[in-house]
Amino acid sequence: QVQLVESGGGLVQPGESLRLSCAASGSISSIAVMRWYRQAPGKQRDLLAQIANDGSTMYVDSVKGRFTISRDNAKNTVYLQMNSVKSEDTAVYYCSAIATTGRYWGQGTQVTVSS
Repeated sequence: QVQLVESGGGLVQPGESLRLSCAASGSISSIAVMRWYRQAPGKQRDLLAQIANDGSTMYVDSVKGRFTISRDNAKNTVYLQMNSVKSEDTAVYYCSAIATTGRYWGQGTQVTVSS
């Protein structure tokens, strides 16, 4: 089992930056890939970025160049650095772990971009 806890969400103004964190615990060694998703009200949950165990990363076009996924293995934490945020980035952000034991989700953290 893997437990994930997101943090760092909040209210930010357009153009500002925000860093989300996802702390993992449990069967850390079983995790192959960590991902960030977001879900806006009334919309589906969309993949944003992922980081694999070898450090390789992937981004969807909508956030490429603005968001950066990274990890600190010593802290068992994955981050999502969000720069130049826009109103359309308003959503609940979730981290997900794809592990040999299954797929796991955090509870989500709300990000609201508004002036």
